[in-house]
Amino acid sequence: MNFQPLFGKQEFLHGADYNPEQWLDYPEVLEQDIAMMKQANCNIMSVGIFSWAMLEPQEGVFNFAWLDDVINNLYKNGIHVFLATPSGARPAWLSHKYPEVLRTSQDRVHQLHGGRHNHCLSSPIYREKVKIINSELAKRYANHPAVLGWHISNEYSGSCHCPLCQENFRKYLKNKYKTLDNLNKAYWSVFWSHTYQDWDQIESPSTIGENAVHALNLDWKRFATYMAMDFCKSEIDAVKPYNDKLKFTTNFMEFFYDYDYFEFAKVIDFVSWDSYPRWHFDKDELPTASYTAMNHDLMRSYKNGQPFVLMESTPSCTNWRDLSKLKKPMMHRLSSLQAVAHGADSIQYFQWRKSRGSSEKFHGAVVDHVGHINTRVGHDVVDLGKTLSKLGEIVGSSTKAEVAIVFDTQNRWAIDDSQGPRNAGIDYLQIVHEQYKAFWNRGISVDIIDESCDLNKYKLVVAPATYMIRGDFAKNVESFVQNGGTYVSTYWSGIVNETDLCFLGGFPGPLKNVLGIWDEETECLADFEEVDIKFDINNILNIKGSFKGRMLCALIHANEANILAHYESDFFANRPCVTCNNFGKGQAYYIATRMDDAFNEVFYSKLTEQLGIKGAIDTTLPKGVTCIARYNNDNKYVFVMNFNKTEQNLQLDSNYINLETQETLSDIVHLEPYASLVLKKA
Repeated sequence: MNFQPLFGKQEFLHGADYNPEQWLDYPEVLEQDIAMMKQANCNIMSVGIFSWAMLEPQEGVFNFAWLDDVINNLYKNGIHVFLATPSGARPAWLSHKYPEVLRTSQDRVHQLHGGRHNHCLSSPIYREKVKIINSELAKRYANHPAVLGWHISNEYSGSCHCPLCQENFRKYLKNKYKTLDNLNKAYWSVFWSHTYQDWDQIESPSTIGENAVHALNLDWKRFATYMAMDFCKSEIDAVKPYNDKLKFTTNFMEFFYDYDYFEFAKVIDFVSWDSYPRWHFDKDELPTASYTAMNHDLMRSYKNGQPFVLMESTPSCTNWRDLSKLKKPMMHRLSSLQAVAHGADSIQYFQWRKSRGSSEKFHGAVVDHVGHINTRVGHDVVDLGKTLSKLGEIVGSSTKAEVAIVFDTQNRWAIDDSQGPRNAGIDYLQIVHEQYKAFWNRGISVDIIDESCDLNKYKLVVAPATYMIRGDFAKNVESFVQNGGTYVSTYWSGIVNETDLCFLGGFPGPLKNVLGIWDEETECLADFEEVDIKFDINNILNIKGSFKGRMLCALIHANEANILAHYESDFFANRPCVTCNNFGKGQAYYIATRMDDAFNEVFYSKLTEQLGIKGAIDTTLPKGVTCIARYNNDNKYVFVMNFNKTEQNLQLDSNYINLETQETLSDIVHLEPYASLVLKKA
């Protein structure tokens, strides 16, 4: 599949969040900014993100003159803009005059003015004030040639527990369940005598009230997603009539906990996200590199493979972690090209120029307090701008993934609320990452999907710890395997339905038939405990040797499934641990414990070999070196990335052209520490 460039031009976007309202008293700074943007090959700036107090200094009094000058000057110099709606942080006059627009916390404390996203999404007054400022912006700029698209708000997050939100929550539940009887049965609210007799008795979960009904907790999180989506749609509705050709986004965050982004992505035209990896925090970069790659793959997957916009990244450091590490030489280029490799058609930064004061005055930026870009970071940004200017033919290209890994946000919420068998350390996200690493190490492209996504375009679907089975997922799995797909499931799967009610008739619930097993009970291991697992002789994957399991051990019976490996220790020694069930034309594997990385490497290596799934380059990759491919028509582009602190050599499988130098490469390529190459297959 090929995609048209998001904004009609066959070139990468390169730019930053730009906050000129902070520098209106320094006109020379604004002139210097544009000159430096051109020097850095920047062609896009996100403006207006937190500008409400400058745009509307008093209620109903608007000041657009400064923004006129900024946008006009940027455009005159070949720089376009993403124009933001400013709802992420309201002016003080609004909070002071209308305190009801501020949020109420889950312990029912009304908040004061300050921070960001401290507003009630149900508030009619807040919605009206946002509609007014958004409409005024759209009237003035929606048809300005500088504006490429709308940046709706900024990093939506959190929820409000005020009476208005309680009322809307009850409406949401009425629409979903229709009757109180249906809701009480779905919630199993007879437990602890928590049955509701009236809709008005339902309150959102609270530390000072109800928090033990897991279905209520789940529905509140779903409602929070619904409210954020609804608010975002209301913002879009305010600006869209003035130019319905402009595209819309709001910037997402990594594996964000507050909302279900697979749902949220439905209301925007393209995905953008803010990436801040923890480079140089560990003894090597591999955990951070693979985790960041998985984040990029997730963002690409929200829109069925459509390229995304990297809306924020730092060219140097953050300021909000416990440690604010600088990027080492070559890491800015490497981390930026990693985003491109996995589907980004832009590289943008927070922010262009460091704020002089307040909470982000030490956050990394292109322009430091020194005021110029004759700095190490400035040179890195200039050099990357030159590189991106040579890669335009890649814009709009796609990634071909034959493997999907299921990461389901709603399942994550349910696992965290399950209260047993282990209430600490399960970390569903980390479980997913453990599977992902085995593919990343081989340069195999992966889509990250949830339980609502189509499975049929993949050869292999890996679904670890699918504790909650919702919607038609179980039916879709059966159909996928029946028609020849390969499915991998693990311990702690098929336990509850979408309202957190345990499946009756044995686990893994509706996956029992396709997996061919019965999960009788689950043992929880302490952190110091491990169990031994040994593969049987002549197992179908020809895996030899022993491995270690930890944390959770499902004690299973192999009904129809073939046994590949057994437990070798503890009271459940000799029970099956790894199974494979032939189902229709396909196969379904089950892994009964949390295996170590050594197992995942061997297991997925054998499985992908059996299925004919190959990496971007058909070669053995050195540890810490990965290759990811994008495709455009008949062209294949391979990104070679060395995440090691040491030099590495890579054996190529064909002739390639270095897109930056036009040099033809073959045989062995020498890679410096943190080196990255963009190759086109000759």
